[in-house]
Amino acid sequence: MPKELPVIQRGAGAAAAPPVFEKIGIVGLGLIGGSIALASRELWPTSLVIAVDNKDVLETAMRLHAIDVAADDLIVLAEADLVVLAAPVAQNVALLSELDEHVRTPAVITDVGSTKRAIAAAAARLPERFTFVGGHPLAGAARGGLEYARPDLFKGRPWLLTPVTGSRVPAEARTTAARAEAGNLQAGVDKVSRFVEALGAIPKITTAGAHDRLVAYLSHLPQFAASALMQVVGEHVAEDGLALAGRGLADTTRLASSPADIWKDIAATNADEVGAALDALIDVLKDLRKDLTSGDRLTEVFEEAARWREALPQYEGKREEGRGKR
Repeated sequence: MPKELPVIQRGAGAAAAPPVFEKIGIVGLGLIGGSIALASRELWPTSLVIAVDNKDVLETAMRLHAIDVAADDLIVLAEADLVVLAAPVAQNVALLSELDEHVRTPAVITDVGSTKRAIAAAAARLPERFTFVGGHPLAGAARGGLEYARPDLFKGRPWLLTPVTGSRVPAEARTTAARAEAGNLQAGVDKVSRFVEALGAIPKITTAGAHDRLVAYLSHLPQFAASALMQVVGEHVAEDGLALAGRGLADTTRLASSPADIWKDIAATNADEVGAALDALIDVLKDLRKDLTSGDRLTEVFEEAARWREALPQYEGKREEGRGKR
């Protein structure tokens, strides 16, 4: 039980549109969870934003007017109709097993973790009153924490959704129950899609396995490469050398400020896909190492890399165009 009663700080005014969820519970007020809270407060002043985190984080969130209800115990989520798990990946998986005890009413459960297979397997065992729609906003910043949260973080960014169907239906009742479960799941996907669209993001449906393969290259490999590069450079040139560095090194290693504790969970729950991505990068680096004097392979890699790099702004533009048509 919480030691103190939650502090309620209701928003004022009328929302521009009816809220997708009346009671939004967020477990973990870091960069992503905090940004969801801030955006929700702006969009739906009549909704209740409920947060679970450590006391010092909650006090900061209250000062920022990011939340309405604050507690360090999951019991405060009793009547939430949306629960967003925004803690580190392994903690999100563990939290799933506690929801049955604390969330008393039917609810949609989602998460914002960078890997999906582990939590999808755990979510398949949730009670029937819960509908799990895994989620991963492809948005972020070089540094985490509530102090870096902002309500426009998700604007124009993809938000991958990985719905999970349960395995709790007995074989003899599977036909009827499966239809009902499919209907509940689709309703949940529709509501989460509307929710993330309102936050400014672009929802995209995929499977947990496809998600983990994709982000191993789009997100996880760049992080490991940037951190490894910064570690090698720093170790060999030290602070005196870094004083001479240009913008190129800073731009290339921006991600190297990311905290290791979050990435340990990501690596552990996506080791096979991240390993394959690292092997692919290592193979190209080995090619470049062998080809330094002739430059033939170097030319191939640089030309192909430049072609893909030039394509990146085009895809960014298409996302913005897609948002404008919604």
